[in-house]
Amino acid sequence: MRRDVAVGVAGLAVVVAILLAIAQRGDGGARCGPGFESRGTRCLVPTDRCPPPLLPTSAGCDAPDVRVPIAAASITIGPGDWEAERAVPPRTVRVAAFRLDAFEVTRGRYERATADPARAAAGMSRNEGAAFCASQGGRLPTEDEWMVAAGSERKPPPRYPWGDTGAVCRRAAWGLTRGPCATGADGPDTVGAHPDGDSLVGLHDLAGNVAEWVSPDAGDAGAPALDIAKGGSYASRLATELRIWARVELPSGSRDARVGLRCAYPP
Repeated sequence: MRRDVAVGVAGLAVVVAILLAIAQRGDGGARCGPGFESRGTRCLVPTDRCPPPLLPTSAGCDAPDVRVPIAAASITIGPGDWEAERAVPPRTVRVAAFRLDAFEVTRGRYERATADPARAAAGMSRNEGAAFCASQGGRLPTEDEWMVAAGSERKPPPRYPWGDTGAVCRRAAWGLTRGPCATGADGPDTVGAHPDGDSLVGLHDLAGNVAEWVSPDAGDAGAPALDIAKGGSYASRLATELRIWARVELPSGSRDARVGLRCAYPP
């Protein structure tokens, strides 16, 4: 009798483990959005078409130049879940209206790459990112602006750009270097390939793929010594690194393969 119970418990444990693995990967492991080809750690563009939301360009499939309006807002940022306790002092964030790139800046846009142009650009310093945005008539968003945009006008802000739950592999390019979504990734993925992780206002890849440089907010005591990026990246191993309140802190002037950018513009 005891042996039967032990076998039953062991079998149940295996089933639970399988179900958890499927839930973690999302839709049985379908990490890529419709029309993209899942190959290794990447979501690739097919050779014969451009899957939405990408569009054909002279250099190949790339992200369209779409800028999403973000309304002026005043929201309270604080520990909305137990994992944020002691990490995020409660404070009120106030930002004026602005616009934000719907997509992370791609290699096609940043470096005029003709190979894999829709892959997120990465590895530039914050100052280099700021100079690029200035060349486009914009600037880097501040950390407060980034969090307000990621919150999609919801009060209180959600844990993730898409909502409070469901940090599975189909929602974002994350956990691709040493798991849990894949192993061996050496760089970011194609932008727009994880539509299930879009924010309510249509911002793609705010969580995962590349962390995004932000400008220091007024009064940020760490600004002179640190450069800050938001959103987690393809190498993030923990879902908490994708939370809106999370940040990547790097020494000032750093370049990092995990970090890219998107630009902000006047309203």
